[in-house]
Amino acid sequence: MGEEVINTAEAVLGKADAPIIEIAAHAGTCYGVQCALDMALAAAPQAGENAQVHTLGPLIHNPIVVRELAEAGVGLADTLDDAASGTVIIRAHGVVPQVIDAARGRGLTVVDATCPYVKKVHVAAERLVREGYRVIVVGEPGHPEVEGILGHAGDDAQVVSCAADAEELPLKGKVGLVVQTTQTAQNLAEVVASITPRVQELRVINTICAATSERQQAAATLANRCDCMVVVGGKNSGNTRRLAQICADVCEHTHHIEEASELEAAWFAGARHIGITAGASTPQEHIERAVARIKELCR
Repeated sequence: MGEEVINTAEAVLGKADAPIIEIAAHAGTCYGVQCALDMALAAAPQAGENAQVHTLGPLIHNPIVVRELAEAGVGLADTLDDAASGTVIIRAHGVVPQVIDAARGRGLTVVDATCPYVKKVHVAAERLVREGYRVIVVGEPGHPEVEGILGHAGDDAQVVSCAADAEELPLKGKVGLVVQTTQTAQNLAEVVASITPRVQELRVINTICAATSERQQAAATLANRCDCMVVVGGKNSGNTRRLAQICADVCEHTHHIEEASELEAAWFAGARHIGITAGASTPQEHIERAVARIKELCR
């Protein structure tokens, strides 16, 4: 059967025998991720060059992109010991300051591809420490971005993933909150509500990235009017997983894929309105490949 692809969040159902394929108004790579990708590709060895170029950890949480970078000559180093010479690229999630100092101390060329919005969290955390606040980071424990933030947040900083975590902390005096850039506003609000009655002073610096909020709101809006949703992006990407959960909350038939090859025709049987969104670490061409494959499966 035929199909129609719409790239805005203002779709109107079309022909009776054709499903609409609609892409969320905000989907795919954000500014910070695109900057990191551009910097990594610019640092890649040129044809005939024998330069060693590595990202320190995955540049972004998208296994396909990591594979494509490797094909372009940008390898993956889990630690500085795996990047003995040449250039090391700091991942978009950022790192603790000591890692950059250590890389330069080893004579490596450092390309800092930390997202500008993540750097704002670092600056905010440092300011809170200087002003005498105990810093709490709202985010996923162990996530690379959160680990990098902790490196700027003082020795007594702690991470809470939700209000229940916050309730377990013994808190008093002056507390300052910063937030992992891909968290939801609702989760932040719940943590704030949990902490407020128990401290003398609470200062909240909302460091949730606008791109994250835009993608979450656009995904929820689209999922509310679709009978099938496809979320494209890394399974290891926190912001993409949150998009998938947001969609699943309102659209029962939500599917999270990394590659277009994962799509199944059965998912779209009888679908009248198919929505597509993608995480902030998903390049546009990956979205386009998913659209093309859905069109094939719906014929």
